[in-house]
Amino acid sequence: MLVGRSHEQARLAALVEAARDGTGGALVLRGDPGIGKTALLDWVAALPTTTLPDATLVLRAAGAEFEADLPFAGLTQLLRPVLDRLDRLPGPQRTALATAFGLEPPTGARDPAQPVDRLLVGLAVLSLLADGEPDRSSPEPRPEVRSSLKPRPEVVVCLVDDAQWLDSVSADALLFAARRLGAEGIAIVFAARDGAFPAPGVPSLELQGLADADAVRLLQPGLAQTVQLRQLALAHGNPLALLTGGAPPAAFRDQVAALPAGTRAALLLAAADDSGELGPVLRLASAEDLRPAEEARLVEVGDGRIRFRHPLVRAAVYNGAALAERVAAHRALAGELTGAGSADRHAWHRAAAATGPDDEVAALLEASADTARARGGYSAAAAACERAAELSTDPKARARRLLLAAENGLHAGAHGAAVRLAERAAGFDDDPAFLARVGAVEGMAWFWQGDFRAAYDLIAYGGHHRNALHPAWYLGEPTIGECLDRLAEATDDPVARYIVAAARGRPLPPVADRRTAHDPAVAPRDLVELCGFGFVAGQDSETHELAAALTTRCRAEGLAGLLPTLLFYLAEAELFAGRHRDAAVSVHEGLALARDAGQALWVGQLSAVRAVLHALAGDDDECRSAAADALAATAPGAEPAGYAWTQWALALHDLGRGRPEAAVPRLAALQADPYAHQVVAYRSIPDLVEAAVRAGRDPEADPAVARLAAFADRTAQPWAQSLVHRCRALRSGDEHEFLIALKLPSRPFERARTELLYGEWLRRARRKSDARPLLQQALETFDRLSARPWSARARTELEATGLPSAAARPEPAAARLTPQELQIARLAAQGLSNKDIAAQLFLSPKTVAYHLYKAYPKLGVTARTDLAALPL
Repeated sequence: MLVGRSHEQARLAALVEAARDGTGGALVLRGDPGIGKTALLDWVAALPTTTLPDATLVLRAAGAEFEADLPFAGLTQLLRPVLDRLDRLPGPQRTALATAFGLEPPTGARDPAQPVDRLLVGLAVLSLLADGEPDRSSPEPRPEVRSSLKPRPEVVVCLVDDAQWLDSVSADALLFAARRLGAEGIAIVFAARDGAFPAPGVPSLELQGLADADAVRLLQPGLAQTVQLRQLALAHGNPLALLTGGAPPAAFRDQVAALPAGTRAALLLAAADDSGELGPVLRLASAEDLRPAEEARLVEVGDGRIRFRHPLVRAAVYNGAALAERVAAHRALAGELTGAGSADRHAWHRAAAATGPDDEVAALLEASADTARARGGYSAAAAACERAAELSTDPKARARRLLLAAENGLHAGAHGAAVRLAERAAGFDDDPAFLARVGAVEGMAWFWQGDFRAAYDLIAYGGHHRNALHPAWYLGEPTIGECLDRLAEATDDPVARYIVAAARGRPLPPVADRRTAHDPAVAPRDLVELCGFGFVAGQDSETHELAAALTTRCRAEGLAGLLPTLLFYLAEAELFAGRHRDAAVSVHEGLALARDAGQALWVGQLSAVRAVLHALAGDDDECRSAAADALAATAPGAEPAGYAWTQWALALHDLGRGRPEAAVPRLAALQADPYAHQVVAYRSIPDLVEAAVRAGRDPEADPAVARLAAFADRTAQPWAQSLVHRCRALRSGDEHEFLIALKLPSRPFERARTELLYGEWLRRARRKSDARPLLQQALETFDRLSARPWSARARTELEATGLPSAAARPEPAAARLTPQELQIARLAAQGLSNKDIAAQLFLSPKTVAYHLYKAYPKLGVTARTDLAALPL
């Protein structure tokens, strides 16, 4: 029975009951050692069948300090009972988990420059846990009978103790799954110490000390009142301290010290290994040695496992032993763990037993790092390489291993550690080629931390000019020009040739010469840069096709980590083409993936595009909120990568709300360094011209018009030339310029804006009958695109021509759906099953089914087969 935890018990029971009803959720219990986190997990596991139905599967794992550097140790422990479901996962997910767990070898040699996709492992974990209910594909029953036909899903309860000691890949995968729980019957509860285990997006529950009225119930009966008061004062409501009469860190020290020497030695073996496997312990000790510890309820033994009653018991055993005893225990375990499946643990026990440099052990750790890296365990690989460097006697070997540690830290997202390790590596080897590698690694680490100047200098020093383009892009001229000069020398690189030609306004290589997005010999990562510079070249349609093809390939191959970048480019192309709803779908998915992957740069960029879309739709609060998210997505002291897009969004918001004077300074700033070369600077020029003219600041627009005209001439794109003529019409009042602008092919939204501006000009010239058809056409387009500020402006202008107020167009079916509902409905309309859709969108099939269930009444349909006939 738990004392004084009714609030926490109610919260946990509600979480599990929600999972039973088909709404998954997660929670992190936080608190000091001994505060009762483990006891609450035990309580959840023992909930009666009134809360946990017979089909409930309870999975448990506990982080272990010694295993924090062993990749997938936590996941292996948690998922062992459900690995028989592995073959039911989609191919890339099954391969990712099978490789992670060492059930099959990695596919090909693993190049550190091509990291394993951590998001795919997280999706595979979610799919594995959510596999209790079969996929329900078309046809589906009517809504009024669907609930009675829905089978009772299996409830899965995952309990993870000491989460602060989980290995990083296990923690990342479980947090990915926890954040994406929706319609799954899954509850995940983590327990972690205060200040450890960051879990953004997952609710936390802080455990406080017990009130005195509850605390006194845990004291030993018969204590004198003065003793009771003293113990209550010392315990501060900590249940473990109350039960043992001592402070939590020392709660079990006396109990352990009182055990026989043989028992303490056996417990030290279990504490040193910390894997929970009983076999190695019993091969070095005996079951009889463990019996006194079992009788004292310090450990539980059974089913081939040994589990300490509390993590503090293990700490008391391990920290209470002398150094020589700990070294001997690790050495004995290393001698016992010599099989092929124990190579990593063997290496780490050898390292723990090492008291000085040891090249043999260093080589074993480097081999362990290679294995971890091939399985996607980059944090583990970094730790193994760093420890191997410490044990190396040769300075160059130490330098090489420190740089390997830095490379793996970079892929693990530990950018600060990567800088530290790279700088240490440079101190042991001054070979120029080696220092160039150091610069490349350290530079990329600074790039992801937002220090673009340091990143550029280091990467360029190493001669990696295509990579140097990334930070140069945010530094502007003359840095980007210098980088392009160097890149121009790489004549054997077709991607480099295209980038230089696009940026310099030279004749472009034919699109057919680009390496195809579906060529298996070409990594998608190597083609991503073409998308960004395709916009620089004005090749929006071709860029959309390339980004869409790369997105399709990355979905098929499970390369989720690249999708935020590609979805940003896809959203950009859709926005420029006037497909605002499609852009919102891409942004929604890209943002979720970028947040899961910890890609702050793309969180900022995608949030900024989202702000632009909200500005066009007239969603004032959402625009400001998305802009704030974009500006916050950066390291302290660094300029946000999405700053330019954010300024465009806020300027569009001002322009749409009739505040042109507020929009001008934001838009004018984009025409100066370091933003003038960026795509958004050119695409926002028509808005600057309109804002300047409406604010009576016409001359400020002239340099920008000249820049746009040069861009249109360079790219020879009709839509760009149409915009130039519109801008000239606004500046000169020449009607002929409006007519040319409308005669040239242009995008729907921009054409409607030209019609609106021309219609306004005609009305002011008292040519109301000429203005009406233009304004009506503009209004229809704005209504269709849900561009409400521009719809309101067009409607006002129409009324000023003498027409009665036009009723708003009925909202299209697609506009009634959330971006995710629309994306899922479109795929379902193509005939894809829930399982196929889930694999593409990195969701579970149950979440897909849930979103379809929500979409049907909004669309006025009752079955999946009805979707194909809708204009989605």
